[in-house]
Amino acid sequence: MVIKKLLCFFFLTSFFANAQHAVNSKDLVEYINPLMGTASSYDLSNGNTYPTIGLPWGMNAWTPQTGNNGNGWQYTYDAKKIRGFKQTHQPSPWMNDYGQFSLMPIVRKGTVDEEDQASWFSHKSEIAKPYYYSVYLADHDVTTEITPTERAAFFHFTFPKTDSAFVVIDAFDRGSYIKIIPEENKIIGYSTRYARGKLSNFKNYFVIVFDKPFKASALYNDKTKLKELELSGSHMSALINFDCNNSKEIVGARVASSFISFEQAEINLKEIGDDTFLTVKQKAKDTWNKTLGRIQVESGTEEQIRTFYSTFYRTLFFPMKMYEIDASNKIIHYSPYSGKVMPGYRFAGTGFWDTFRALYPFLNLMYPSINKEMQQGLLNDYLEGGWLPEWSSPSYSDIMIGNNSASVVSDAYIKGLRGYDINKLYEALVHGANNEGPQATGRKGVEYYNKLGYVPYDVGINENAARTLEYAYDDFTISRLAKALNRPQEEIDLYEKRSMNYTHLFDSETNLMRGKNKDGSFHKPFNPFKWGDEFTEGNSWHYTWSVFHDIAGLSKLMGGNKKFVSMLDSVFTMPPVFDNSYYGETIHEIREMQIANMGQYAHGNQPIQHMIYLYNYAGEPWKTQYWVREVMNRLYKPTPDGYCGDEDNGQTSAWYVFSALGFYPVCPATNEYVLGTPLFKKVTLTLENGKQFVITAPNNNLQNIYIQKVDLNGKEHLNNWISHETILNGGTFNFKMSDTPNKKRGTTESSFPFSLSTTSK
Repeated sequence: MVIKKLLCFFFLTSFFANAQHAVNSKDLVEYINPLMGTASSYDLSNGNTYPTIGLPWGMNAWTPQTGNNGNGWQYTYDAKKIRGFKQTHQPSPWMNDYGQFSLMPIVRKGTVDEEDQASWFSHKSEIAKPYYYSVYLADHDVTTEITPTERAAFFHFTFPKTDSAFVVIDAFDRGSYIKIIPEENKIIGYSTRYARGKLSNFKNYFVIVFDKPFKASALYNDKTKLKELELSGSHMSALINFDCNNSKEIVGARVASSFISFEQAEINLKEIGDDTFLTVKQKAKDTWNKTLGRIQVESGTEEQIRTFYSTFYRTLFFPMKMYEIDASNKIIHYSPYSGKVMPGYRFAGTGFWDTFRALYPFLNLMYPSINKEMQQGLLNDYLEGGWLPEWSSPSYSDIMIGNNSASVVSDAYIKGLRGYDINKLYEALVHGANNEGPQATGRKGVEYYNKLGYVPYDVGINENAARTLEYAYDDFTISRLAKALNRPQEEIDLYEKRSMNYTHLFDSETNLMRGKNKDGSFHKPFNPFKWGDEFTEGNSWHYTWSVFHDIAGLSKLMGGNKKFVSMLDSVFTMPPVFDNSYYGETIHEIREMQIANMGQYAHGNQPIQHMIYLYNYAGEPWKTQYWVREVMNRLYKPTPDGYCGDEDNGQTSAWYVFSALGFYPVCPATNEYVLGTPLFKKVTLTLENGKQFVITAPNNNLQNIYIQKVDLNGKEHLNNWISHETILNGGTFNFKMSDTPNKKRGTTESSFPFSLSTTSK
C-alpha cells in the first residue's frame, strides 16, 4: 500500500509539473512576475532587478525602495522595510541611478529621516504588476498604490483616520530644489543626482499635484527644518501634512517629470490629465497587453509561460526614452553633452557590451519602429557629443569595453530599418573604430590594434585580449554595413581584413585565445581559468568563442570540427575551478558560474551565452538542442531568484525569449538566426508589417527536446539557421520533436550557418 501511494504521488507530481496550460491571449501581462530576479546582492546576482513599474520604453519607471538613498540595490526581495517609492532610471545596481526622487506616506510622526520613515512590509500584502504596484506599510497603516504613464504616474495613498497623515517628498542629495505651493496643492522641485558620466546642466524637474488641501507643510535641507517654502540646498525634502477625517481615506497624487523644465513637466503631466486612477491603470494594462501581444504563446506549463512573459517584459524597458513632446507637439530632448534642449529623439540606459548580442536583434525583429527611434537617438549622440556611446547612463559612461555600437548600428540597417541618416551613422562608426574617445567611447588601444592587429598585453591596457576579439567582430559589422551602403571596395576590404585579427590571439598549443605581448610572444604564465586580466568578467574558456562572424575559421584553427566539438564539450565537463587573483575577491559572476553545476559554462554573464549554439556550425546540432533546453529549464524561473546572474537591460532575458522561439542571433549584422530547440507547442509572431510567423512543435514536451525534422511552409528545411527575411515574409515553421537526437539532420557543411571564411553570403 505504501509503495502504491508513493507511486501515485510521484505520478501526480510529474503530471502537474508537465501539465499544459492554455494561455489567456488577451491578458498576457498577468503572467509577468516583476519580482523575478530581485533576490540579489553584491556577491550573488539572481538577476539584480527591481520591480519596474512603468510602460514599455517609458522615460521613467517607479519602484518601491528598500535600500537606503543612493544604494544601487534599491529593492531586494529579502528586505523587511520600504523607505519610499522612487522614480528611477536605473539600468543596473552597478550603474546606479540618475535624476531620482521619491514619495513616502507616513502617519503620526512627521519626519524626513529615511530610517525613521521606513516601514515593515510583507510580500503577502504586496501586488507587483508592470502596470500597477500596491503594498501595505504596516508601521503607518497605509496602503500605497502606483500606476504609470510614459512620463508620469498616479499615486493613491490610503490613510487611516488621522490628523497626522504625511507625505514626504525626497529630492535626494548632491544638490536639489523644492518649492511648496499650498494654494495649488502642488510641489515642484528638481534632483541633480547622478552616478555615472559627466552631465552638463543636469536636472530632473518634477511636479506633484495632490487632490487634497495641505493642512501644513515644511521644507527641510538634510534634516534641518526651514521656514521657507522654496529653497535649493544639498539635500531638499518636503513634508506635507493632511487631515484624513475618515478611515481608508485616499490621498491622490499626480506626478510627472522632465529633463527640460518645470513647464515641460507640466506638459508631461497631461499624460494623466483628468483621468481617474483606475482609468490610468487600465490604459497602462492595455498598453502592456498590446505590446506583449506581438508574441502569442498558446500553451505550456505554468512555469514556462510565466518565465517566458516575465523575461519578455524585461526586454521592453531599456534603453529608456529620454525625449519629450513639447507644447507644439515637437520631439525634443535634453542633451547631456551641452546641457541644452535639442530637437529629436534620444534614449539612455543601456550598455552595448551586453545588449548588442540579443536585445537589439530582438527589437529589429519584433519592434523595428522603436529601434528606428533609437538609431535616430544614436545619431543625435554623435552630432551633439562627437561619439557614439558604448554605455549611456544617461551620457557616456566609463565602464566596460568594446566598440559594439558598430554592431547595434549595422544590424539595424542590415535587418531593414530605414528613414534616418545611416551615412552619418556610418561616419560615426568609422570615427569610433579609428580613435580613442572619452568615457569608454571609441577604442582604447586602437593605435596598437590597427598597427599590430591586436591590443598587446604588456602596454598597460587591461582586458586587452577581450578588446581585440570584440574589435575584430565590430570591424566585421562595419564591413557588412559598408557593403550594404555600396562604400568603396577598399573600405569594405579594410574592415573585413581587420575582422580576421582574432587569429592573432589564437594559441595552437592550448586551442584557446590568450593575451599577446607587443613583441608577438604570448603572455606568460597563462592560466585559462583566470578571470579578468586580459579578459573582461570571464576567462579564456569564455572568450575563446567570441568570433561570432567566423566560427568555421575558429574551428579550423582548433584542428577541425571534431576537435572544435570536443572543446565545446569540455566547457561543460570541466569542474568550475577559477583563479580570482586579478580581482582580489570572488566577484559575483564567478560565484554564479561555480554554483550552476554546468562546469565552466557561465550563462550569468554575456561573453559565453551564444556558445551553446555553436554545435550547429560543426555538424552536431543535437548538442545545441540539449544544452539550450537545459539552460532554459535550470537557470530561469519566474521567481525572485529566477536568473543565474545579472539580467542586464534585457540581454539575458532576450536570450531566453529567442531560445524559447527556437532560434538565436549568434552573429548580429548577418541576416541569420541559428536554430536551437523550441520550448512551446505553438507560438505566433505578429510582425510590424502585419504578417504572422507561426512556430509549431505539436509533440513538444519536457522530454521531446530534440529536432527530428523541420518544415518551412510545408517544405523540408535542412539548414541549421533561418533568415530574417524568411520570418518577415510570414509563414509556418514546424518542428517534429523527439526524445532522441537525429544525428543525420544538420550535419553537412551546406546546412551550417554563416562564417566569414567559408561563405560569401
